[in-house]
Amino acid sequence: MKKAGFLLLASLPLMAAAQLQYPETKKGETVDDYHGTNLADPYRWLENDHSEETKAWVTAQNKVTFGYLDKIGYRAQWLKRMEEINNYPKYSSPTKKNEYFYFSKNDGLQNQSLLYRQKGLSGKPELVIDPNKFSQDGTTGLGAFTLSKDGRYAVVGKTKGGSDWRTFFVMDMKTLEYLPDSLAWVKVSGASWQGDGFFYSRYPTPEKGQELSNKNENHQVYYHKVGTSQDRDLLVYEDPANPQRFHTVFTDEDERYVFLNISDRGKAKDGNALWFYDSKSGDKTFKPIIKEAGDYDYSLIEVVNGRFIMSTNDGAKNQKIVSVDPLHPEKENWKTLIAEKPENISSISSAGGKLFVTYLKDVTSRVYVYDFNGKMEREVTLPALGTAGGFGGEKSDKFVFYTFTSVTFPPTIYRYDIATGKSTEFRKPEVKFNPADFITEQVFYPSKDGTKVPMFITYKKGTVMNGKNPTILYGYGGFNISSNPSFSPSRITWLEQGGIFCIANLRGGSEYGEQWHEAGMRLKKQTVFDDFIAGAEYLIEKKYTSKDYLAAQGGSNGGLLVGTVINQRPELFKVAIPQVGVMDMLRFQKFTIGWNWVAEYGSSDNAVDFKNLFAYSPIHNIKSGINYPATLVTTADHDDRVVPAHSFKYAATLQEYYKGNNPVLIRIDVNSGHGASNLKKSLETTADIFSFTFYNMGITPKFPNQPAPEKKGF
Repeated sequence: MKKAGFLLLASLPLMAAAQLQYPETKKGETVDDYHGTNLADPYRWLENDHSEETKAWVTAQNKVTFGYLDKIGYRAQWLKRMEEINNYPKYSSPTKKNEYFYFSKNDGLQNQSLLYRQKGLSGKPELVIDPNKFSQDGTTGLGAFTLSKDGRYAVVGKTKGGSDWRTFFVMDMKTLEYLPDSLAWVKVSGASWQGDGFFYSRYPTPEKGQELSNKNENHQVYYHKVGTSQDRDLLVYEDPANPQRFHTVFTDEDERYVFLNISDRGKAKDGNALWFYDSKSGDKTFKPIIKEAGDYDYSLIEVVNGRFIMSTNDGAKNQKIVSVDPLHPEKENWKTLIAEKPENISSISSAGGKLFVTYLKDVTSRVYVYDFNGKMEREVTLPALGTAGGFGGEKSDKFVFYTFTSVTFPPTIYRYDIATGKSTEFRKPEVKFNPADFITEQVFYPSKDGTKVPMFITYKKGTVMNGKNPTILYGYGGFNISSNPSFSPSRITWLEQGGIFCIANLRGGSEYGEQWHEAGMRLKKQTVFDDFIAGAEYLIEKKYTSKDYLAAQGGSNGGLLVGTVINQRPELFKVAIPQVGVMDMLRFQKFTIGWNWVAEYGSSDNAVDFKNLFAYSPIHNIKSGINYPATLVTTADHDDRVVPAHSFKYAATLQEYYKGNNPVLIRIDVNSGHGASNLKKSLETTADIFSFTFYNMGITPKFPNQPAPEKKGF
């Protein structure tokens, strides 16, 4: 039976008919006491990612996983098609610094995008940095590039193997040569210039061998003077009495004011404190605008005529914009410039003496231009419903750039003239498919409590809704992050094969402001899982797909989501793809910066939070006798944000308890991190996910201009 570019098979190949033989994972005897509840943690030893035992386990698991994937006949064809459709030039929006415009470009399949500059918009591009030369395998990337005010120097941050650690270097922008400066162990930090140096944040040198797993504590702010060694850097701020805080320092455009931002998320504070000093005063003692981090966010946008223009959700869940007098920074003296609206503010930029405020209306962008007094001047006309970003620049700029995209609308760069309000197309990608071949619709489905949840559903024109379409339901639902409609060329290969791709805008995100976020965090986290489950039920009810053709996918917090919902409602899904997930909800705070998530999840150190976390923690709710979906767990050895131990322990537990015939595999990438460390690894991972999903749905794709897939028996 043929359908929409693929074949439906009567039965799966022989390998899927019997349980795979997984590597034996030894069990330890570790038991922890959580507020009177004793819980075994038999795979605790897998948390030591540098032990020889763990390395051997990883090798053995990858052997089984890649042995399985290698025998999917069309896997190589899917990767080849993915390379074809990704092979076109991709640009970033230009940013202006004095006479130069800087932008990144990838010719198509380069592992890392290159950084260029040119004089004026019609100048000849000059190569500044080629990150592909940072390492032989292309896994070291450009993690930061920040120019000094006069454009004389730039901070260049390199990230190795996808790790969150950065090493900062200084480049002379006249010669494009590196100076001797080298700053190690930078994390959760930008570079903010002032004079002949810059502020940055780092952690003390970690214990050797534990760089990617040990808890990061005592975030310190330093000032580095160009041309000196790191050991001579000036310590600007630290707070060893509160080691689980982030401290970052930044300056305004004129480098007069120095701001200190402090967050205390390890103590479940979701907001920040904000301090400052005036360099012209000669007193470099930080003074508070907001003294202590609490439940609200405070962000500087611009300094105008000696006043601070800031955004905040203090008294405005959807945010408002205020003006603050630094001589009288108390809240009672604040002046509201732009009051809260029914729609949430998703971003704010400043350029050319204007504020560009982007609101989310049903998860699509609306951009308005205001003067510095808060008067709305005009709306920016966007080409369609989708996601817009950019608009930043300096006060003297006459125009800015922004990028617009949607699920099947490739990122297109527009130039916006500030005086006239006119947008003109600046760069449009020449993609190797026809966007008009696909349809994106937005639906609003009811969750368990009746709340309407938005979802974007994309598919090929002519798709028949008969319940037999391979469908991926993707979700995140957390950390006040909105899952906006965005473009992925790799995803087009899924749609070409008759697949449907769905993005559910779950509670826990910022789609409808802080209220939407709060409805899916901490003790209300189950709401997120209910939203996702309801999305799956909707897709099945409306015959987009059925339980035999539905896959659940999510990464990081979304990996937690997938791990939880297949414990709670495994019968809804044929395939599950939990990627780099937070799977041990009782121990996440003990690794790297995991303590930063206590504000979102709570902590097992608290008795009330423990009860809530234990109720849904993916590892702790795996049960025997459940028919779990075919599951492909993905992680990487350099993930120092959600350490791979989460996925290691989860896969070992699932392999132990599940006795059915669906595969339970873990794919562990090397020299890669929380996200793929280069394009090649990203494409390979995605091709494996799509191939695994089709194979376990009993489908063989058909690729244009390619021979039929080789039949490889198991």
